[in-house]
Amino acid sequence: MRRALLALTLLLSACSGEASRPDATSTGSTYAGPTYTNPVYTGDAPDPQAVRVGSTWYLVHTNAGGRNVPVLTSPDLVHWTAAGDALPALPAWADGGRTWAPEIIELAPDRYVLYVTVADRASGRQCIATAVAPRPEGPYRADSPGPLVCQADEGGSIDASPFKDGDSQLYLLWKNDGNATGRDTWLWSQRLAPDGLSLLGAPARLIRQSEPWEGRVVEAPFMWRRPGGTGRAGETPPAGARLLLFYAANAYDTADYAEGYAVCDAPLGPCRKPPGNPLLASRGPASGPGHASMVEVHGRTWLLYHAWPRGAEGSTSPGRQLWLDEVTWDGDTPQVRGPSASARPVP
Repeated sequence: MRRALLALTLLLSACSGEASRPDATSTGSTYAGPTYTNPVYTGDAPDPQAVRVGSTWYLVHTNAGGRNVPVLTSPDLVHWTAAGDALPALPAWADGGRTWAPEIIELAPDRYVLYVTVADRASGRQCIATAVAPRPEGPYRADSPGPLVCQADEGGSIDASPFKDGDSQLYLLWKNDGNATGRDTWLWSQRLAPDGLSLLGAPARLIRQSEPWEGRVVEAPFMWRRPGGTGRAGETPPAGARLLLFYAANAYDTADYAEGYAVCDAPLGPCRKPPGNPLLASRGPASGPGHASMVEVHGRTWLLYHAWPRGAEGSTSPGRQLWLDEVTWDGDTPQVRGPSASARPVP
């Protein structure tokens, strides 16, 4: 009888698939398929951004572990492996130690441009550099003679994020680092040349800190166009083509840090803040969630973002860990049920 029960137990375990795997986290879950539990990467991975090339995700984040731009790779957004330094050599005009918030855009199958905040030696401020590589993981070469954006009189320029609209026009978003000098912090947008290495036209201010939950800082912008048409710069997008500006706010090393969004008429604005913010705020074991980026998998949208372990805000170990949560939509209004600490389906 005992042998029969043991055989039945083993058979049921085999049929349950992912539930028997040590990396599955289906305890208490009602999901039939494979699941995951946050954080999806427990190392220090601040300011994450990921792109998919082929079947692999490549994620870059702020300097950590002695690397200027650490790279992680994953087949599924859940299991991440360290893959070296995307920017082993900084620009000749930059100092090390403050290499922040990198983001990648693919402009051709063998051409990737990296935008990254570095310490500008001449101004003493944080400024935005560009670098180019034939592969998403690098190594990227930063050959420009100076910064792409450096608003030294406004505290510096950080958190660059490239955006390609539906008409293939490129834009760059960033933040002036006003909180470093007691000034306002604005999120900016400006057109990029087709090669992604120079700016066109004039920059436009989008939003500044104005809501109680934002404290003295807005930062880490990225844009996302909902499907249904595109619209062009300077025009109101058609119905079903809402343009959203996501951003983080408040002091990054506190539990008050959070993620919100605004709605924009065009990539150069104007933008307005709807009710319902923030989208993500401290909850459960996740403290200060923010500096998010969005990815799409099989028509579903997900936020990758960082958060401190509760009680470890501002620490270097374990630092800001990598979290993943799905964005659902009520029409064109984003909703995030997170930070989620229980099991969720793998994307």
